[in-house]
Parts: sequence; C-alpha cells; structure tokens
Amino acid sequence: MQIGKKLRALRIRNDLTLEELASRSELTKGFLSQVERDLTSPSISTLNDILEALGTNLADFFRVEKEEKIVFQTDDFFVDEREDYTIEWVIPNAQKNQMEPILLTLHPGKKSMLMESHNGQEFGYVLKGNVELIVGGQSYRLKAKETFYLSGDKAHYLENKGNGEAKILWITTPPMF
Repeated sequence: MQIGKKLRALRIRNDLTLEELASRSELTKGFLSQVERDLTSPSISTLNDILEALGTNLADFFRVEKEEKIVFQTDDFFVDEREDYTIEWVIPNAQKNQMEPILLTLHPGKKSMLMESHNGQEFGYVLKGNVELIVGGQSYRLKAKETFYLSGDKAHYLENKGNGEAKILWITTPPMF
C-alpha cells in the first residue's frame, strides 16, 4: 500500500491544502509533502496524528475494502421455478441493494405473484411475449419491447394470456422479491 498516495487523496477529499494539514497535525509542510510522495514514512504515532487531523483513524485508514462485483454471469443467478412462473435473481443478494432486478418468465395463461402495496417504484421491460399489467383493477396490455413504470402504492401483478411464454425484466426499489 502506498501510504503517501492514500494520505494525499484523503487530504484532497477533505479539501485541505498541505499548509492546512500541517497546521492541524502540528507537522511541517515539507515533511507532509515527502510523506505524500512516499519519500519518507511517518512513525505510527505521527501517522495517527495526520489521520486524526484528516478526521479518521488507523483502523479505517488500513481497512481493505472488498472489491465490489460489477459483472455477473448466468452461473451467478439464483433460479426459483414455480408452477406458474420462474424467477431468476440476476444479481446475487440484491436484497441488500436499493433496487432488485429479476427476470420473470410467465408460463402461458398464468399470473405472477401479487405485489402488495408498498413504498417504492417498479420498472418492467417485456423481453418476449405479451402480458397484461393489472394495477388496482386497471389493466394495461404490453408486448415485447414495451415497458412499464409504476409507483408501488397499489397492489399489482402480471398475467400472460398468450399461448407462449413471456419474459420480463422487472426491477423494484426497494427490493421486494
């Protein structure tokens, strides 16, 4: 780990000049400059003083962040096959996120799960087939390449009245599935 580079980034993030950090940490501007360029290493005690002036501590400074996974393959998906439909969770453990995308495959003549009224929003993109979106008694017909976007304040579900399977990318916020 390049301590100096990380300290410099933290100083800049805190919108401090070298002079301001020197004043706060009671160190010289020249010394801090050498530390930031990794030309010298501070003692643990001095590093602790610098970090305190930057509003953090040794534990947080050296904490290694787990790299966030950005790309997922089909092997990462969790599939739940039910009689009327199949749900594929395309982002593992999405319940911990602010939104939850699924791929829903609706079998012919079947309905999705009923989404009870909730505080949130939903987006759907029909990838294949035709479906009806039923929202609080109102029905909306959608075909492939059409979308829906709604508030979750009314109970709703999807229904496949066709002869073939329908596939929908369905995203909720907050996670609901």
